[in-house]
Amino acid sequence: MSKISAAITAVGKYVPEYVLTNQILETMVDTNDEWITSRTGIKERRILKEKNKGTSFLAIQAVKDLLSKTNLDPKEIELVIVATATPDMQIAATAVYVATQIGAVNAFGYDLDAACSSFLYALSTASSYIESGKYKKVLLIGADVNSTMIDYTDRATCIIFGDGAGAVLLEANNEGLGIQDEYLRSNGEGREYLQIPAGGSIEPATEQTIKDKKHFFYQDGKKVFKNAVFNMADVCKKILQRTFS
Repeated sequence: MSKISAAITAVGKYVPEYVLTNQILETMVDTNDEWITSRTGIKERRILKEKNKGTSFLAIQAVKDLLSKTNLDPKEIELVIVATATPDMQIAATAVYVATQIGAVNAFGYDLDAACSSFLYALSTASSYIESGKYKKVLLIGADVNSTMIDYTDRATCIIFGDGAGAVLLEANNEGLGIQDEYLRSNGEGREYLQIPAGGSIEPATEQTIKDKKHFFYQDGKKVFKNAVFNMADVCKKILQRTFS
């Protein structure tokens, strides 16, 4: 019997209508298009402006786009994972709500939060379910409303992040197609350089944490970039060793 692999068989996407350009940001913080573009390559980002809509809204729209391209009956979906750092609320899970709203009534679901790595980690998890033979159809959605955690007076962060969602359907494949391998590692050092300080169990929300803007995303860009480059070089070296050993 041939090895089961997890193959992406359908994709969907959704981005909000509002476009936050570099030119608009020039009117909000001390920055300019040339400065942003030369450092990030970013010209614009999409922002969800509608009130009372969050990550689940983006995720549902992305799934609708995916379903419009397939003959898939949502009842066939067995698992829904939403990879996000901005769930609708701390409790209950965004994925469970999304599954219900799209008609995936036979699926279970949960959220997976690993910040910028959320989708990659969730892809590894979803593919493992498929490869084990336990499930045949898994829906994975990467979605974030990053604008909800950005301080638009902080040019170090507001120039980078936007809102949007992407969805993929993973199915079992016996022809050698699909995800072939992965190399995932993590490092818990330096979390003080990239975090949202308050709102968790260490520093719950208070009137003072709100006044101090501790619920906004904070990063020390230079240290984060330096560590990212160093870690990427190390990862590439280990991948090459693994591939050719």
